[in-house]
Amino acid sequence: MRPRRAAKIDPLANSKRLLELVQSSLDGDKAEDVVTIPLFGKSTIADYMVVATGRSSRQVTSMAEHLREQLKAGGVADVALEGAPRGDWILVDGGDVIVHLFRPEVREFYGLEKMWGVDMPNAADPAEKPLAKA
Repeated sequence: MRPRRAAKIDPLANSKRLLELVQSSLDGDKAEDVVTIPLFGKSTIADYMVVATGRSSRQVTSMAEHLREQLKAGGVADVALEGAPRGDWILVDGGDVIVHLFRPEVREFYGLEKMWGVDMPNAADPAEKPLAKA
């Protein structure tokens, strides 16, 4: 009789499940320019960071509330929201997945993706910018 091999355990299984839940919620709420940044092995704050844009403060706030409900239903206790009263930039702490929701101009101003070495979506190519007239 052969010895049984130990099953490979995916250390990110729960994080991946939460990430899918986050992506589904944001897709349902019509989030724009959703970027997922893998942090596993780079940072201890979370395994994934998701950055997305809403067209208005109202949409950003609504996305954050829906996401909190989805994460709680998915088994995440104590989902924290920071910045909800203004709705310009809301951080949703889902434990292994952290989500940043922005209004477009606020997202562009902070350029959070650049900190992690990720290109911002819809960033204009410098070669496409018109030259200034002398």
